[in-house]
Amino acid sequence: MRPAAVAKNLGALLLALVFVFPVYWMFSSALKPSGEILTKDPVFVFTPTFDNFGTATGVDLFWTYVGNSLVVTVGAVLLALLVALAASFAIARMKFKGRKGLVLGVMMAQMAPWEVMVIAMYMIARDAELLNSLPLLTAIYFVMVLPFTIWTLRGFIAAVPVTLEEAAQIDGCTRGQAFRKVILPLLAPGLMSTSLFGFITAWNEFAMVLILNKDKAAQTLPLWLTQFQTAFGNDWGATMAASTLFALPVLLVFVFLQRKAVGGMTAGAVKG
Repeated sequence: MRPAAVAKNLGALLLALVFVFPVYWMFSSALKPSGEILTKDPVFVFTPTFDNFGTATGVDLFWTYVGNSLVVTVGAVLLALLVALAASFAIARMKFKGRKGLVLGVMMAQMAPWEVMVIAMYMIARDAELLNSLPLLTAIYFVMVLPFTIWTLRGFIAAVPVTLEEAAQIDGCTRGQAFRKVILPLLAPGLMSTSLFGFITAWNEFAMVLILNKDKAAQTLPLWLTQFQTAFGNDWGATMAASTLFALPVLLVFVFLQRKAVGGMTAGAVKG
């Protein structure tokens, strides 16, 4: 192997270790006894314990937090995909007045910092008596992930040759059937990547639920991560265990969607 290739591989390995080490430290700290976490010298060899996970999941309303997170996250992602499919198809395939303005609006919405709207959203929710409401939180997350979903799916649809739709229509398909039978299977990688982005965005969102949902029964898992403080400071073992559990669904979704995306790349193949 050439020296240049060896240097590139070593550099890539070093970069990977830089990114992987914090994850390893979080997971290992979750398995350490409390006395071995806050030490002067790092402990790499220890007897693992699951007590920290018991402490993390023993918090009041833990399963309520889990259910709330799943409801608002999955709901927001599904709504975003449904609306974005129609919007991105219209932008990519149709000519209409105001099309460029719509694309510009989508881009501006994607770049907007949502945190600056927290106060306005709180006042609207308060006046409409929608505080501590999961449907409102779902709607907010839906609006947050929609611009990126539209913009990404637009690129995937534009990359599909129009001739495939026209050939399907010549064979007797309506425009809707051509979209469902020809374009949709080819969009599988785009649907999976945008779903993953939307899931991560809604799953990790903290500011909106902190301001809008003060009732613990209407809160989500990001606020659960803040509950491991005692009179003596932070319970870092429980915090690391909670962080590990919090990151696990995102990892599982990534693995699942990655497989589906690879399968979707060949789902629209045409036999010769």
